[in-house]
Amino acid sequence: MDNLKLCESDYRFMCVIWENEPLASGKLVELCSAQLGWKKSTTYTTLKKLCEKGFAQNVDTVVSSLVRKEDVVAYASDRFVEQTFGGSLPNFLVAFLGGKKITEEEAKELKRLIDEHI
Repeated sequence: MDNLKLCESDYRFMCVIWENEPLASGKLVELCSAQLGWKKSTTYTTLKKLCEKGFAQNVDTVVSSLVRKEDVVAYASDRFVEQTFGGSLPNFLVAFLGGKKITEEEAKELKRLIDEHI
């Protein structure tokens, strides 16, 4: 899927699915009511929209995702860095840290991650 962009409310809805899948559509309504404050109609309208977009499926009233959360997060992160920092990961890190110090352990973890992606 080329476009994994979700608005904030759709992302929160998908998080309910990702954290509980597979789940009965009735249970999804209950969870969305409790966690998001949504009415039944809002839940079913959003589910239908996200099924049409290929993010979720509702087969025999059992709801599950068709897209991994990690893929959606990676897509959003890439778009943010591209749009805000011209695609520059170093510029993003400088802005993100904002002069804050990181621990030796955090520095080692970042170095490890960088080494894995070279």
